[in-house]
Amino acid sequence: MYELKTKETDASVSAFIESIDNPKKREDAYRMLDIYTETTGLEAKMWGPSIIGFGSYHYKYASGHEGDAPLASFSPRKAKISLYLSMNENDRVILLNQLGKHTAGKGCVYVNKVADMNLEVLKACILRSMSYLKSEEVRLA
Repeated sequence: MYELKTKETDASVSAFIESIDNPKKREDAYRMLDIYTETTGLEAKMWGPSIIGFGSYHYKYASGHEGDAPLASFSPRKAKISLYLSMNENDRVILLNQLGKHTAGKGCVYVNKVADMNLEVLKACILRSMSYLKSEEVRLA
């Protein structure tokens, strides 16, 4: 049976952030924690060893694979900050074009530092992603 690697843990978010060696990265992680907490209205929890998540949603694929994942999340990685954002393609194009300096994969957006982003657009991305993950569009995928 497949065991999810990324699940909610009881680990301390602040202890994780304090373990970040680079003082600038640590400062950015605390800033992101504040932004996500304020925007989501939810408590931060650790998901796996390095993802800071807010809330959760249940997913189930057509294959039958299912599980829980954070509704909103980010990870202050050594190289870049990973933002886990899920949006429909139209919202994704519009909002990411306004976000600021970043690179993007299918489900992740990578930024070097908080100062590179338009924080109002980041907040809109977080809210849009949460709304999308709660929608029927995702549940039926």
